[in-house]
Order: sequence, then structure tokens, then C-alpha cells
Amino acid sequence: MFLINLESRDPFFNLALEEVLLKNSKEEYLILGINDPAVIIGKHQAAHREVNTKFITANHIPVIRRISGGGTVFHDPGNLNFTFIKNSEEGKQVDFRLYTRPVIEFLISLGINARFEGKNDIKVDGLKISGNAEHVHRNRVLHHGTLLFSSSLNMLKSSIRTDKSSYVTKGVDSNPASVMNLNEKLKEFRDIREFSKEMMDYFSETISDLREYNLSMSENQEAISLAETKYRSWEWNFAYGPEYLFKNAFLFEDETHICILNIKNGVVMKCTIEGSGKLMAVAGKLTGCRHMVPDFLRVFEKENIAITEEEIFNFF
Repeated sequence: MFLINLESRDPFFNLALEEVLLKNSKEEYLILGINDPAVIIGKHQAAHREVNTKFITANHIPVIRRISGGGTVFHDPGNLNFTFIKNSEEGKQVDFRLYTRPVIEFLISLGINARFEGKNDIKVDGLKISGNAEHVHRNRVLHHGTLLFSSSLNMLKSSIRTDKSSYVTKGVDSNPASVMNLNEKLKEFRDIREFSKEMMDYFSETISDLREYNLSMSENQEAISLAETKYRSWEWNFAYGPEYLFKNAFLFEDETHICILNIKNGVVMKCTIEGSGKLMAVAGKLTGCRHMVPDFLRVFEKENIAITEEEIFNFF
């Protein structure tokens, strides 16, 4: 098995690299990496339903869909990501306990009472420190997980939507849980880099034939290309998600309005707005529009309706 210590903090590139190595190689890998802030949603989730659209827009936090299922997680430089890519036998491919066991054993070696709980979480004292997801490609498995070491828990909580009552969808829901950072327990590490090095050293000693690996030029270029064509695209991150219905009541110019949006492939298929004639008239113009903040703002501007950047989030 090859060990890759990612230098890149670009979450678009790093997710693309996982897919490249999963699908275009027969080798097995253990990857450790740290990403810049991003909200990572599961393959079968509706993006706006999972994220606090207003907060991530204001803070320029990207939303990126991964190829594995499961729920939404937050990445930032205080979170260590681990990935196993392995060959597997049919019928034995999805196994969260198998791939989290080395991580749990590492934490136990540091005196942390870590446990596998629920479907795919690692918890300490009942608080979540790791969410995990898997994707099967032919006879290979991608398992990736998070480890909260010194993440901004305020940013994490603010980036992920808690009240989803305005959205109705058959897409996969997240399973929210109370979280904690490992540095609350591990005072001996100055930062996440020291923690990551300790984890690499532990795996080097406990996983047989683990050896460091440097990406080839072609692997690097394939990941760059896939990041641009897929992981940075609206089509993958927003349009790929399931159909959903959005309904919200709000005040506009001191009058109550009710907006209902039917979204398919990321586009408004039907829009109805009850309330003032001004907004009722714009409903038809929103049909065919991408359910994205800049797109909605352009429609209102074109129709000469003065709507603030605060008010636009009534439609999200």
C-alpha cells in the first residue's frame, strides 16, 4: 500500500485525485490531507437543503459534491482527512468498521477513548470527531473520513443548514450530531501538522509494506483536469442532486408572500409566488432559471425589482 501525504489544500483537486486513483489505478493507497474551508456534500444530496446558503455565500465557502454517499461534512485547515483506496472482494466491499479500525486504534494509542458508533461515525465521550463515507467502483473501494482536530466549530455549525423545513426531497438526509475537536484531549500536539505526522508514523509502523508515494505528472494532470471539468462545475455540485420542492413565507415591502419552487436538475421547473402583484409577475421569469443566488439576483434586476442581497435568501 502506498502512503500519500497531500501537499495540496485545494479540496477540488484533492477530491478529484481520489477519483483518479480509484478508477485509473490498481494500486492501494492511504491518503492524508488537509483542505481549505469547504462544505462537502454526499453524492445524493440536494445542495441548498444541506448548506446554509446565506452564510457560505457571504463567506465564500465552496460547496463540493463527492462521489460517495452519506451526509454533509465541513472541511477546514483544522480537519485531517484520511482516505483508503483498496481492492476488494464482491460482497465484502462496504465495511465502515474495517476502514475506521486503524484510525480508532491510532487514537486509542494516544489515550483517546474512541469508538465506532452508529452507521459511520467515530465518537469520543459521545461526541462526533469523524464522519465517514464509501464508494464502490468495480472491485475497488474508496473510504474517506474526517478527523476534527482544531476545526472552527462555529464555522462548521454556521455552514450547515439546521432548519430544513422549507425543503422537501427524496435525497439523502444528513445525521447531525454534537461534535468536538481532538485537541481538547491531545494537548501534547502544537498543531494539526504534528498530529498528522504522528498518524503517518503510526501507520508506517502498523501497516505492512506501507511506503511513501509521489504522484506522477500524469496523475497530477488528470486530477487537475477532473477538478476543473467536474468538481468545480455547477452541473456536478448543484444540478446533479435530486429533485426538490422549496416553500417559504416571507415579508417583502411589508406584505406577506409565499414562494413555491419546483427544482429539477438544479433548475426552476415551476415557480409560484403569492402576495404582491410585483413578485407574482416575476414568478414566470424565474422558471427556467438556475436555483443559484447570482442567477436569481439577475432576474430581479432585469425586472427592475429592488431586492436586497439579504432578501434574496428568502428564495433559498
